[in-house]
Amino acid sequence: MRNSIFAIRALIKSLKRMNVREKTLTYFFLFLILGLSINTLFWLAPQEMSNEDLFRIEEGDSLSQISKNLEKKKLVESGSWFRLFVMMMGGERKIKAGDYYIEKPLPVFTLAYRTVVGKFSLTPLKITVPEGLNTKQVAELLKPRLKFLNEEEFVRIADEGRLFPDTYFFLPNAGAREVIRTMEGNFDKKMEEIKDKISESGENLNEILIMASIIEEEALNQEDRKIVSGILWKRLEIEMPLQVDATFSYVNGKNTYELTHDDLRIESPYNSYRNVGLPPTPISNPGLDAILAALEPTETNYFYFLADRRGNTYYAETFEEHQTNREKYLRR
Repeated sequence: MRNSIFAIRALIKSLKRMNVREKTLTYFFLFLILGLSINTLFWLAPQEMSNEDLFRIEEGDSLSQISKNLEKKKLVESGSWFRLFVMMMGGERKIKAGDYYIEKPLPVFTLAYRTVVGKFSLTPLKITVPEGLNTKQVAELLKPRLKFLNEEEFVRIADEGRLFPDTYFFLPNAGAREVIRTMEGNFDKKMEEIKDKISESGENLNEILIMASIIEEEALNQEDRKIVSGILWKRLEIEMPLQVDATFSYVNGKNTYELTHDDLRIESPYNSYRNVGLPPTPISNPGLDAILAALEPTETNYFYFLADRRGNTYYAETFEEHQTNREKYLRR
């Protein structure tokens, strides 16, 4: 501080010794430097913020608290200038509570203006949820785009199998309950469209969804899905274990080519090699084609099937033929 005072005094003494022309040039450059400094520090948009962010102003937040939160999220370089501009525009009482979508770095004046007029800029985000993801995977897909979505809450309250795969438009501030309500609402509409098929099948909706979630993982095209469906329903009828590898992905995350003999012996209601019948819940969220395949199985003489790494499916009527297919298509 003392050094600054000495520097100012020295500058004043120097100005006294200058002629008018020299003083004019000196004042010009001083104001230029001051203006550029203010512009750099307070007016330009921040350089460190992410490409997009959400900023929430709660009801009752003070101007001081809001400015500190903006600084913390690196949405402004100086909370002091934000407060000054808000005061110039009417003060704290003018600020509109809500969620603001900051799609790019903004000058502090612009940000202050948006909070005063309530310009939230919440443009819906287009997000596609593919078939066959389980609820945890759906949450992991959504979280990077929906900043307020709580993954643990999402997994806890969502019903596996009823998060219908589709393309959605969610607001950036959508939370877990809102997303689940939208996706399960879409599921209900789709099921309403095929309610007659469901009724005629003789199976309840939960059993159909469990079967469809397995079919979704075990076959790639609709013809194979229907054949696999016929095989699995037939196994259930004769109380033969389903013996599908897809259920293990729900238990330990392993696929067919990663499973060991020890995995096939693990104690789990989802171990379809040890247990007879369907697993207790769907293992993923199946699409409409897999659900229709569960409802419209193709009857064949096959009891066994397997798929190679390219997704080609091979069928067999006997276990010996199945073993031959394993040696031929899975060992290479």
